[in-house]
Amino acid sequence: MAYILNEEQELLRDSAKDFLAELSPVGALRDLRDSGKEWSGELWTAMAEMGWPGITVPEQYGGLEFGYIGAGLLAEECGRTLASSPFLSSALVCSSLVAGLGDENQKSELLPAMAAGELILALAVTEPGVAGAENTMLAARADGDGFVLEGKKSFVIDGTMAHKFLVAARTAGVAGETEGLGLFLVERDAAGLEISSRQNADNHQPAELVFNAVRVAAADRLHQPGQVWTQFQKALDIGAVCTAAEMLGIADESFTRTVEYLKERKQFGVPVGSFQALQFRCAELFSELQLCRSAVLAALDAIDQDREDRSLLASLAKAKCGNIAKLAVNEAVQMHGGIGMTDEFDIGFFMKRAASAQQEYGDSYYHTDRFARLRGY
Repeated sequence: MAYILNEEQELLRDSAKDFLAELSPVGALRDLRDSGKEWSGELWTAMAEMGWPGITVPEQYGGLEFGYIGAGLLAEECGRTLASSPFLSSALVCSSLVAGLGDENQKSELLPAMAAGELILALAVTEPGVAGAENTMLAARADGDGFVLEGKKSFVIDGTMAHKFLVAARTAGVAGETEGLGLFLVERDAAGLEISSRQNADNHQPAELVFNAVRVAAADRLHQPGQVWTQFQKALDIGAVCTAAEMLGIADESFTRTVEYLKERKQFGVPVGSFQALQFRCAELFSELQLCRSAVLAALDAIDQDREDRSLLASLAKAKCGNIAKLAVNEAVQMHGGIGMTDEFDIGFFMKRAASAQQEYGDSYYHTDRFARLRGY
């Protein structure tokens, strides 16, 4: 089928483009980095006023219930300006887990606050040296009327700004098994929880968590029998596709800026864009970007429709966009020449963010392997 945006989706995309161009241009990232900040509270407040944190939250819980194609459009525009916020991690990935695994009390308490941008959650799944929820080793030991968590989590996206954590822990079984997994809500100031962070090249600051006999109440376990692994897979799909949409925005903006530069820069008295060798490279990249756009829209639609091929298309989009984003930013830096390598020029920021985004929610190697396994290879 043809994936064409409807009028409401086009209006959302255009309003997001204008909004971010005004409040979060690429220069804002430089200011945040130089001031030691990962994100802007003022920008997040403005996003909340626009309704972005509730884009996929059901209306009964205060959200817009606009769908994941709309969420992907917002993520793409964030990629164009490198806008930093907990939109993807909290409003999209964590909200899906709360909606899928929470009971009515948990959903009524958490989702409205998340939709309003007042509550930020971060998902803690990855552990040192391993990735994937099935490889969880952090133990959740039943103790009285609650649980005790022991272990470590690494690369917790937006963990430095989160008010609470959704922690994947193992109540039974061993690493590698999809059974025996649990999801627990842990307060940031919980006794025994140690939080540290490191700054990546793209100015994002993923957190490292150490759980030293952290107690959580039974009411803080998000659990629907037989659904934990299924919902983890859905959250991975959402994170992967929306990160792919962000990388599409990064790649497309890098390409646009490069083409404009090639039209302006002259060598031997003519614009370098008139050189056929550079035209061939731009034409190839343009074609690849169109394929990426189709892959992302197909995957987002599959999430909205909850189709059986959702995970297959999610891995396809993440792997494809990861590879093409890398190509796009590398070509951009090369075609800008020496100035592209300098920190004073914005194009390098796109390369740094693309490199980090490729690793989030599974890199190209992970999703290529996942795609193959889902296809029966």
